[in-house]
Amino acid sequence: MTKPNLIIVGAGGHALSCIDVIEQQNKFNISGLVGLEKEIGSMVNGYKVIGTDSELPELAKTYTSALVSVGQIKNVNVRISLFQKCVQAGFSMATVISPAAYVSPNAQIGEGTIIMHGVILNSSTKVGNNCIINSRALIEHGACVGDNTHISTGVIVNGDVTIGKNCFIGSGSVVKESISIGSDCLIGMGQIIKINIDKKMTVTENI
Repeated sequence: MTKPNLIIVGAGGHALSCIDVIEQQNKFNISGLVGLEKEIGSMVNGYKVIGTDSELPELAKTYTSALVSVGQIKNVNVRISLFQKCVQAGFSMATVISPAAYVSPNAQIGEGTIIMHGVILNSSTKVGNNCIINSRALIEHGACVGDNTHISTGVIVNGDVTIGKNCFIGSGSVVKESISIGSDCLIGMGQIIKINIDKKMTVTENI
């Protein structure tokens, strides 16, 4: 069976990790990357930057699938914009899962989401569209992660937690079971979250 060809949208540091996971999954053929004008023609881990985001409608005539590979910390707007541009151009948004991750058969994962190496998604977890579940994150049973959210390296999201859209959860943070984190929140590195967090909050101290 022929593997779908895939365009990686973003040519920075996060793209390096995405390429590694895509290669290991062995489900897609990487056809090239989309980057900045100054990056066109450069190589990223052996793959060429072949255009900019303004060329996505034209690229969609040749290539079938896309994955946004721009990282996310303080601002998710670029990832959201690129995801929307890819969808509008007609790409199928790839869901990429590392073979070194454990994903429960009962887990649900949205379009355009990448599950990195060492991740555990336990039973009845739900992860939205255009998310990053980064290396060695643990998402426990019944937890829900909203669209466009980045769960960073080594984060522990305990059972029945709800995390809204457009959030960033910093590396090594731990979220207590059944806690709710509203949309558009930024949780700093290494935080311990024991109470519900309203939307649009920034947390840099344990609470």
